[in-house]
Amino acid sequence: MAVRHHSLTWILAGCALLLSSISRAETPLEATQTLDKLHSYAASADWDKYFALYTDDAHFIGTDATENWTMKEFAAYARPTKGWHYTLVSRQLEQHGEVIVFDEHLSSKSYGNCRGTGTLVLTPEGWKILQYHLSFPIPNAMAKRITAQISAASQKE
Repeated sequence: MAVRHHSLTWILAGCALLLSSISRAETPLEATQTLDKLHSYAASADWDKYFALYTDDAHFIGTDATENWTMKEFAAYARPTKGWHYTLVSRQLEQHGEVIVFDEHLSSKSYGNCRGTGTLVLTPEGWKILQYHLSFPIPNAMAKRITAQISAASQKE
């Protein structure tokens, strides 16, 4: 009987470990919904709900080299606007305990293909954005030409 009990213990422990690894591998739906809401609130310029998705100490890193904003700075930029619309093309999320890193490919009428990357953290209020970085993915074949243009423009400033 002791051998059976011991075997059953190992089987149950193995099942618990397997279920634990499965639940860790699946990113919480709430985290995905947070990012979906981010884009929805930005498109409708619902700034109170938009900024509530970020942590108090969050940063938004924009496409310009000068755009590394605190939420107060970013709100001063965003609130006077009528919002912006990005359509999700694809998204990858990877959870590391109470932190999720993400990479989104987006489409915009203004800018075409864009990329949003960042970090979500689990708070008592749910998943919140700690950092969001919007960028333009530049094909390698165009990189030298575009970085030369950026360099020339920064020398004029």
